[in-house]
Amino acid sequence: MVVRHSRAWPLVRPVYAMVGPFVDLRSLVFGLQAGRGPAASAMPRARDRGEPPACREPGGGVRAGGRTGSEFVLYRIVGNDLWPRHRVGQSRENVAWILEHEPELSGCEKRWVVNRIVDPGEEEAILRLLEEAGQEYVHIPFRWDEYRAIGWDACGVPPEYAPGTRGFQQLSELMQGRVLMRLYRHKNNYVMNNNGARNAALRGGRGRAEWVLPWDGNCFVTREAWDEIVAGVRARPERTYHIVPMARITGNEDLRQEGFRPEAKEEPQVLFHWDAREEFDEAFFYGRRPKVELLWRLGVKGPWDEWLREPWDLDFPAFADEAGCYTECGWVARLFSGRAEQEVSKRDEAFQSRGLARIEAVGAMLERVDELAFDEGRGRLALCVINEDRLADERLAQSLHEPLLAYANEALGRGPFSVVDKTTLPPSGDAHDYWHPAPYYWPHPLRIPGLPYVMRDGERVPGTRLYEPESDRYDRTRLQRLFDDGLVLALAHHATGDERYGTHATRLIRRWFLEEDTAMNPHLEYAQVRRGHNQNRGSSSGLIEFKDLYCLLDGLRLLLRNGALTDSDRSGLENWLGRYLDWLRTSPQGVGERASENNHGTYYDLQIASIAAFLGEWRLVRETLRDSRSRILAQFAPDGRLPKELARTTSAHYECFTIQGWIHLARLGESVGEDLWSFEGPEGQGLRRGMEWLLAHMGKPWPYQQIDAFDEERFYPILFAYLEKYGEPPVELAEIPASTDVKPVFFPHDGIPPFWQFTLQSDS
Repeated sequence: MVVRHSRAWPLVRPVYAMVGPFVDLRSLVFGLQAGRGPAASAMPRARDRGEPPACREPGGGVRAGGRTGSEFVLYRIVGNDLWPRHRVGQSRENVAWILEHEPELSGCEKRWVVNRIVDPGEEEAILRLLEEAGQEYVHIPFRWDEYRAIGWDACGVPPEYAPGTRGFQQLSELMQGRVLMRLYRHKNNYVMNNNGARNAALRGGRGRAEWVLPWDGNCFVTREAWDEIVAGVRARPERTYHIVPMARITGNEDLRQEGFRPEAKEEPQVLFHWDAREEFDEAFFYGRRPKVELLWRLGVKGPWDEWLREPWDLDFPAFADEAGCYTECGWVARLFSGRAEQEVSKRDEAFQSRGLARIEAVGAMLERVDELAFDEGRGRLALCVINEDRLADERLAQSLHEPLLAYANEALGRGPFSVVDKTTLPPSGDAHDYWHPAPYYWPHPLRIPGLPYVMRDGERVPGTRLYEPESDRYDRTRLQRLFDDGLVLALAHHATGDERYGTHATRLIRRWFLEEDTAMNPHLEYAQVRRGHNQNRGSSSGLIEFKDLYCLLDGLRLLLRNGALTDSDRSGLENWLGRYLDWLRTSPQGVGERASENNHGTYYDLQIASIAAFLGEWRLVRETLRDSRSRILAQFAPDGRLPKELARTTSAHYECFTIQGWIHLARLGESVGEDLWSFEGPEGQGLRRGMEWLLAHMGKPWPYQQIDAFDEERFYPILFAYLEKYGEPPVELAEIPASTDVKPVFFPHDGIPPFWQFTLQSDS
């Protein structure tokens, strides 16, 4: 909480210590039940909408007019297999079993919808089955170009429950799965096309018959069941909708027995008159009430009236004009899924099991579709932030040639560096552990037991300022030299072919990461330590000291491509980075940093995504960039401000620093097909508006607190990024210099990579 980082914390801490064991303060902050999620009492139920209105039937209770053609048309919708919810090949097996065993249904035409089956082999086999049986069908194909254009539903999840947040961590496994399914909603709706296919059947059937049955592909109708359905419809023809309860079957052969009549109490199928005004809502997605949403609109009573609307759910619908205009009739069987434990059980075990299996199955399928859509042929040595075309731009190379070689020649005279070079040891006593004190925590002048530090935002403790002599006691300065010199030397080697630069860059990399006597252990357990606090371990905020790893990784790619680093070096680096990535994702510090709501969260995502891209873990890259969208919703105000950064004592610095982090993350996303540049929240929150708000202060006095000197040139890299992505500048400027007229190297705390001009797409 914010109070921890204020000067009031020393006074509040004793109260917190007394209250903390008895009150879950996080549950008060987030409105959660400890370890479980939102309290059920705080969530609305469907029944809270009240009683549905009475049906307004046609005059005299008799429907006027008829329809030429069949009396009934039954469409069965055949879609993708979802293991482990279903057996592999089950959709095809269901079609074959129905074709072989279902009787002719009097007065009913049978048709099929083959619905966006991703596996071309399965789709071909199903189409062949239908054609050989002389069955009519509608084919809705899966198209890769259409799928690739579909994004995430980040706006559907309240930011406080986004993956990685403290709110998400307190949710049950089932609720966490539902959050993820909401994020996948648009992709789910394309691949599963649940209600889209139902509506295609409904619209096609209206011109063919009096009554339309747009039913699931695993529905089987016995002769006795059909007779009950027909009798019910003919008894109440004035009713627009007929609700047909479903029975789950654990043995398909039972359906072939004469007189078999199971208990039908599961979520029903719906039978429509051709002139019914209601359709299925295609916003609702498979696995989260796509059919029940229609039942709610029609006022069909059932256990779904007690279901809760969780914070990430779509809203309950209003009652339709035709609410109440239904009756229940007959029954229909659902063929066995191959998973008996998910079909029938006491209480709601099977219901819960189906829910978890469905989430797991849909998630696994969509992840696989993403892999096929985006990852094939993707190169791990493709640059993520540096622009390939700019590296090849001779005019830019000429403009930056002199300063690049000047900085590279300076770097030749430094290093190589290692964590074992520091003059003090971390609390672990192991010189291979990275070690740095918390920069803003000063010893308490009164030395009160339990209150050893005072937090002074923006004021650095001696030894924690980059490049000052006392910083030699710790690792932070050497780490920054590694990042900056490593990138500059790689750029110089690429530009000139001079082996001196490649050789020295390689020495830097090997000594820091690979050589047994000097390599850093792959964690930041002792970054930003406060002695006497947290068992002398570092804080989650210490992870930001590795913020510039992303640009070094592009330098490593250049060194690998140019042969300066060997295959053996690459293997060793991948091993080190893989272990560090695991620590980032699972350690208490890493989990805490991921949950950060300010610049720390942004730079955490930048680390995770850049390492994952280097290792070829594309799924993790996608998930990280997906959740970055939720960060945008949480961090940016609708007008573009970053309130948590403006609350700092060096607010101009932190505004620019955070926007720079977002620019780097957006560039990385762009390199793997994820667009953060154009993402906007429901109130316009987004990177564009954030850049516009900040750039509006360019050339003007900064109106917020800034206790130390601020480099006004820091606006220029942000301005050039804005110009290349959005066009005209959002602020009137007397003159905009060329990017090469702006200095190529800024102070490392500014978050601007050396020779940032190479990250642009053009010299706007």
